[in-house]
Amino acid sequence: MNQLEFEALIERAAVVAACLIKKDGKYLLVQESQPKAYGLWNLPAGHVDKGEKISEAAIREAKEETGYDVRLIKEITILHEEATNAVKHIFSADIIGGEISFKNDEILDVKWLTFDEVKMIDDDNKIRRPWVWDIIKNDHLSTL
Repeated sequence: MNQLEFEALIERAAVVAACLIKKDGKYLLVQESQPKAYGLWNLPAGHVDKGEKISEAAIREAKEETGYDVRLIKEITILHEEATNAVKHIFSADIIGGEISFKNDEILDVKWLTFDEVKMIDDDNKIRRPWVWDIIKNDHLSTL
């Protein structure tokens, strides 16, 4: 097998950047409108564009999906379950400007939710991925 044949066999993962935004004890979540995740709640997140820094993508996605300008505080974690799943970089972020606004073709709703409200959404299986709940739960537990 030559190098080109070998490289064709390798699964390549996409990269996603997400923001955990918390204010006054509430978490900012977006409700997805794309068909594969319609109605599910997620952190503001999206794919990193070619040539874009991961941190820049996190800031851009937060703005596009919520209307808020954010400042990244720190990278919370990097998640990668398997080669066919995106590598996820999750940052904590503060709002530095803007107001809630979003494109209806991408997002159904943007809401500030308490930890208990997020837990109810998770109990109803309305969180897009288990890692979203894990990030919020770990953040909440770290403040107790």
